[in-house]
Parts: sequence; C-alpha cells; structure tokens
Amino acid sequence: MVCLVSRTGRHLQRYDDLGRRQVVGCIPYRYKRNSDGILSTDLEVLVISSQKCQKMMFPKGGWELDESKEQAAIRESIEEAGVIGKVECELGKWDFMSKRYGTFYEGYMFPLLVKEELALWPEQNVRQRTWMSVKEARDVCQHWWMKEALDILVERLTSLQQHKEQNISTCL
Repeated sequence: MVCLVSRTGRHLQRYDDLGRRQVVGCIPYRYKRNSDGILSTDLEVLVISSQKCQKMMFPKGGWELDESKEQAAIRESIEEAGVIGKVECELGKWDFMSKRYGTFYEGYMFPLLVKEELALWPEQNVRQRTWMSVKEARDVCQHWWMKEALDILVERLTSLQQHKEQNISTCL
C-alpha cells in the first residue's frame, strides 16, 4: 500500500557542513515493449513538470533525517511521479545553485528501474508525468546536473548491455 500524501515542511531536512540543503532525486526508466510485447533495448525515462510551472525535470526533493538516500529517492518517485521501482547504484553527487532561492544545494541522483506506475499518487494534481526518449528528456530537462546524471545512466546501461551481448556471443 502506498501513502497518498506528500511530506511537507523542512523540520527533518538534511544540510551538509557548509549549510547546503541536501536533495535526492532519481531518473525513473524502463525499456519499451515491441508490438509483440517483448522488451526492446530502447530506453524510456519519465520526466515530470515542476509544481509552479511546466518546466520538466526528474523527481527530486529533500533528503530527510529519518531516511537513507535510497529511501528518499523512492519516496520522491512515488510522491512526485507516481512510480515504484528498484533504486540502483548512485549516479553521483552535484553541487548546484537553486535558481528559485539563490542558494547552494548538494544533490544526489539514482536510477530507478520502474516496476509499477500508479494510477493515483500524491502530487498528481500539480504535476504532469511523461515518458520520453533519452534525447527528448535531455532536451526538455531544465537542470544541467540532471542532464549529466542522465548521461551517466545511459553510459552505464549501454556498457551493461554490451557486456551482456559479449557474454552471450562467447557462449555460442
């Protein structure tokens, strides 16, 4: 069962030693299915609109004191994008400035292999979610550091796919 209410407030918010707010996000992804229902190697990622305007990004939000980074990534994916999945190894850490507040943040990003897309989720009335190709997502994503995380994810998944293909060919 999934809670359909987003956390609010910043009383549990984490900050680093330099006073930067710590945020955690994820790149929800899946592989497209062919017309025959078989999974292809074509990657799709899920982007969401911001609450205040229609700028597109990946789910992210504050990392709170009572959760791990991975738990925060899962919570944000449910709250903002309405997806549940498997959090994979961290893509990296970025320091960036918030355009909205003019303050520095420390952001962590994770891949999230989507297992379920919810019909109802906490922020469904204030956000739009859209599955798109990596190229389309890179074009519309508003944050440079999220684009870098996307590039790392694509490189990682491509490398894994090539490794699998090499192992299959050596077994034949």
